[in-house]
Amino acid sequence: MSPLKVWLKRYLTSLEQKSASPYTIKNYGTDIGQFLDYCAEQGQTTLASINRQLLRSYLAELFEAEYARASIARRVFELRAFGDYLVRARAWEQNIFRQVYAPRLPRRLPHYLTHEEVALLLAVPDTGTPKGLRDRAILETLYASGVRVSELAGLNLDDVRLGTGEMRVIGKGDKERFALLGRPAVAALHAYLEVGRPEQAGKRPTNALFLNRFGGRLSVRSVDEIARRAGVAAGIEQTVTPHLLRHTFATHLLSGGADLRVVQELLGHSNVATTQIYTHVTPRHAREVYLRAHPRAKQPKVG
Repeated sequence: MSPLKVWLKRYLTSLEQKSASPYTIKNYGTDIGQFLDYCAEQGQTTLASINRQLLRSYLAELFEAEYARASIARRVFELRAFGDYLVRARAWEQNIFRQVYAPRLPRRLPHYLTHEEVALLLAVPDTGTPKGLRDRAILETLYASGVRVSELAGLNLDDVRLGTGEMRVIGKGDKERFALLGRPAVAALHAYLEVGRPEQAGKRPTNALFLNRFGGRLSVRSVDEIARRAGVAAGIEQTVTPHLLRHTFATHLLSGGADLRVVQELLGHSNVATTQIYTHVTPRHAREVYLRAHPRAKQPKVG
C-alpha cells in the first residue's frame, strides 16, 4: 500500500471511531482515493509532494470530464477535512487543500405552492373529527405564520393568543419571537381548542398545543407526515412538507408587497441574506407588475 493510501486508511479509521456513518466513510474513501490515484499517476507519491497546483490540475480534469459542480465541491470539502486530519496528526504543517476554493454552486430557488394549491391543501382535513380539526389547525398555522416545524411542535397552550392573533415562538438558539396568525388560522385553532383537543387529551394533562392520539405532544415527524399526506390527498405533484409551507408563506408575503425586513423578522432569520432567496417572482406576478407600472405597457393594439 502506498504511503498516501496508508494515511487515507488511518483517516477513515478515525472517522469510524467517531461513529461516522458507513455511507460517509465509503464516500470519503472513494473520493479522496480518487485524488490520491491521480497523484500517483502524476508521479507524486508522498504527502510532501502534494501542492496547490496539483490539486488545481486535478479539479481542472474533473471539470473537463463534466463532473457536476456540486460533485466537485463535495470533493474539495472532503479533501479539506482530510487535510485537517493530517495537520492534527502532524503529518502536515498546514492544510494545502484549504488553499483552493470549491466551485460556487448556483443558489436554488425554494419551491412553493400556488394560492390554488394552498386552498386545496387546507380543504383536505375532515373537520368533523378531532383529528381533522387538529390537522386543519396545523396546516393553517404553518401557512399563516411560516414557523419551522420544530417551533410548531414545541408550542404550548399559553404560547397562543387568539385574541390578538399572535404566537410566542422559541426559534433557533432559543431566541424568542412572535409569529402572526390570520383569521382563518385563528378560527381553525379556536375550533381545535374548543372541540378537537379536549377529545384527544389523555388522562394526564399536558400543556402541549398539538396532541397525538395518546394525548401526548405531537412529534416533528408526525407533523411532517400530516403535511405530506394532505399534499397527496390534495393531488399536489410536489411533496408537501412543513418547510415547503414556510417557503410558501415567505413567497406569498413578498409577492404581495411585504417589506423584506418584516418577512425576515417573521421567519426568525438572523441574516437578511437568508430571507432574500424568497424574493424570486413568478412570471405571472412579473407580468402583472409590468402591465401596471410601465408607461408604454398599455398602448392600444395596432390594426
